[in-house]
Amino acid sequence: MRNPDIIYGPIITEKSYAEQQKGIYTFKVDKRATKPQIKHEIENHFGVKVLKINTLNTKPKDKRVGKYTGKTKTYKKAIVTLAQGNSIEM
Repeated sequence: MRNPDIIYGPIITEKSYAEQQKGIYTFKVDKRATKPQIKHEIENHFGVKVLKINTLNTKPKDKRVGKYTGKTKTYKKAIVTLAQGNSIEM
């Protein structure tokens, strides 16, 4: 799967922002992407050295607006650990 749209964008939350100080970044990625593909895209796009990648698929949560119920969308999250001295400008 050679697709330039593997990485959709960063996930910016309080927790992910605190982890950035340690060199750990969180991205929303394509559900079909594998760890080697994610590593290759991160290293080529940002010019950094990736040490480790953890991935997880989020689960849908129940949401309700008035009497109508539904579920949130699911996505794949990649937590990327960079080598010491590397950083990504957000």
